[in-house]
Amino acid sequence: YEKIPRLREIDEEVATLSARKARALISRQEVGIEDLRTDIALLSQERTALLLSSGYPADYLELTYSCPDCHDTGFIGDKKCHCFKQAMVDLLYRQSNIHDVLKRENFDTFDIRYYSDTKNRSLGVSPRENIQAVLSTCHDFIDHFDEQSRNLLFYGDTGVGKTFLTNCIARELLDASHTVIYLTAFHLVDILQNNTFGNDDMDDTDENMFHYILDCDLLIIDDLGTELNNAFITSQLFLCINERLLARKSTIISTNLSLDELQNEYSERIFSRLVSNYEIMLILGDDIRIKKAISE
Repeated sequence: YEKIPRLREIDEEVATLSARKARALISRQEVGIEDLRTDIALLSQERTALLLSSGYPADYLELTYSCPDCHDTGFIGDKKCHCFKQAMVDLLYRQSNIHDVLKRENFDTFDIRYYSDTKNRSLGVSPRENIQAVLSTCHDFIDHFDEQSRNLLFYGDTGVGKTFLTNCIARELLDASHTVIYLTAFHLVDILQNNTFGNDDMDDTDENMFHYILDCDLLIIDDLGTELNNAFITSQLFLCINERLLARKSTIISTNLSLDELQNEYSERIFSRLVSNYEIMLILGDDIRIKKAISE
């Protein structure tokens, strides 16, 4: 207002005209309403022109929201908005640092040059051809996420990019306003145990987390097979996988175990669910972490 005094006059005129228009509508007076609309529109055009001529964007004085869907209220009607749910997830298991990770690990920074173009003799495909096919599946998974309930399982040696790929997918879906939970298998098991048995120091965090694990749009379980496994863990893992399948909620699992090792390590029920309901992708290649360390 100090820099462009006419803006204050315009806003006051618009407020006066809008009040007159509202009164006319309430009293069902049709005469003059169109003129009021025209006057308000002309003032809005003048307002925009003033801003632009003074070096400001046309929408400079408009409110901007972090979440355009709920206008940062946290609710759409009487339901919690996706941004509210994700904020609760972030708070519950302090995953806020994942957002920093996703700035570094995303499709823009994924470099297929770390994958050799020498064909694998037994499979007849090179690691680079393999990862290009995997990337294509990942993009298709994202593009049709709202239309289809799909699940992915990445397996392969250490350092071939499995976690990086899950982070790429997480970044895209978070940007598209979906709730995403990323957990290592070890952390997931810890939550499942606390939810079942509890402990003296436990509050309602793990109980809430268990609910979100089952309900979030996408659950990522990283490094399956690194957790301490037993009959109880296997049963709880089956519960988690099966409940999400029944609810048609997508899950991504990554593991260093081979398919034979998965079958031997976990129950037949879990392996059957994975084989029947997951798109299973082997990722070929050498340890990229070592390659990066050498190149640096």
